[in-house]
Amino acid sequence: MIRSIRNLHRLLTIARVLARHDALFLVEEALPIARFGSALLRGGKPPVGHGRPGERLAEALTELGPSFIKLGQALSTRADLLGEEMAADLSGLQDKLPPFPAAEARQIVEEELGGPLDGFYSSFDDTQVAAASIAQVHFAVTTDGREVAVKVLRPGVEAKFRRDIDLLFWLAEWAELALPRIRRLKPVETVKTFEDSVTLEMDLRFEAAAAAEFAENLRGDDVLKVPEVDWLRTGRRLLTLERVGGIPVDERDRLLAAGHDPVAILGKAAEAMFKQVFRDGFFHADMHPGNLFVDADGNLVAVDFGIMGRIDQSTRRFLGEMLLGFLSADYRKVAEIHFAAGYVPADQSLDAFTQACRSIAEPIFGRPINEISIAKLLGQLFQITETFAMETQPQLLLLQKSMLVAEGVGRILDPNVNMWQLAQPLIEGWMRENLGPEARIRATVGSMVNSLERLPRLLAETEKTYAMLVNQGLKLHPETVKTIFADQRAARRPSSAIAWVIAAALAVALFLK
Repeated sequence: MIRSIRNLHRLLTIARVLARHDALFLVEEALPIARFGSALLRGGKPPVGHGRPGERLAEALTELGPSFIKLGQALSTRADLLGEEMAADLSGLQDKLPPFPAAEARQIVEEELGGPLDGFYSSFDDTQVAAASIAQVHFAVTTDGREVAVKVLRPGVEAKFRRDIDLLFWLAEWAELALPRIRRLKPVETVKTFEDSVTLEMDLRFEAAAAAEFAENLRGDDVLKVPEVDWLRTGRRLLTLERVGGIPVDERDRLLAAGHDPVAILGKAAEAMFKQVFRDGFFHADMHPGNLFVDADGNLVAVDFGIMGRIDQSTRRFLGEMLLGFLSADYRKVAEIHFAAGYVPADQSLDAFTQACRSIAEPIFGRPINEISIAKLLGQLFQITETFAMETQPQLLLLQKSMLVAEGVGRILDPNVNMWQLAQPLIEGWMRENLGPEARIRATVGSMVNSLERLPRLLAETEKTYAMLVNQGLKLHPETVKTIFADQRAARRPSSAIAWVIAAALAVALFLK
């Protein structure tokens, strides 16, 4: 009861801000009577919000503070919930907030490092370089003379996030109870994914570890640079990285003036995206223009590793299988792969899903390469996922968002070149290596070796079980046996996917066809 009262009070505050920006349209669509409540919440005053619905919602979320800025950024991946246009408007949300005092930043640094600031930094610039929803950044020089960027967590931000995430869980739970049709979209699981992401982001040691792993993956590649972590000067609320510089990747005029070739930069961006996702399965999930720079040598430099994504090997292989199906225009094969993997419920029509795949791919294959947008592909695919009751997979939404952001950057650099086409040789090589005959032989041999390695343990466990059954007379009830086998079948069933997987396959297939 106390939780409900607390959340209702917070909800009223949020509703007032949304109403002031004329951003309660989602509630008004579900409950038309809420339009009268919106006017009441504004006290009869006209709304201050302007522009498209998504733009008004972005303004309201910015006013509501850090939790809701992050929420808006997460929702920008959910075109299936909000529609293409609104998701695009929310993707422009920038978590630029007023800075907190430098004295507080210095205090946090000293608390984390356990000593006076001048014992670790010979100079510390009180003017912040960037002030975001989670933290702000100051430039400094270490006592051994290295120029660094110091990221400091906002005071009290953890408590604010805990309060607002509890509200989101409460709302998602009620939504699943009251609106059964949206359970397919997994609102509670989506909030859980959001919570996990923010929790990691608020412990800067995790960000340091992500940066170090990212750098290790890219070591030896020329496509993307990652600043070095200073572990001696890093803690839960503090992260110190090598200071890097450059021109923001979306400032095309400055890049040209500096003598850089936008198409060459675009090629590096495409290669970097491919290697992160397909080769490493670990990618930067927040690579908007503010986090991606071009240095004096024309190299890409990434910063801010608070939000990272992972794609397992089986999902990457599934994407490759889909690519082969689309490349050969074998839509039946594409459909069968989905059904075999459990991505489409078994009670759906294989023939109808085959037709749906064809309806998306055929019109696109005939269009010029630079007119094809992954964002539009996703919009069409989300409609199909609803038709065929395909469940959302929240942990994969980060990749979808990254694809859209990367595409947007590519269009800024050169609207006549599609960045995915530039990755064609890499994708073809990956497909040969992972899906060709040699790869299948390696996979089969590997599976056999794993089975042989497990055999002694399996025999030992079987012997123990046999002895227990014989010596102790243990018997299993028939219902228990049925439950065990049902659980085993459920464990073997793959989890459901979301539309971005199909979109990625379609998009890449277009450029390899």
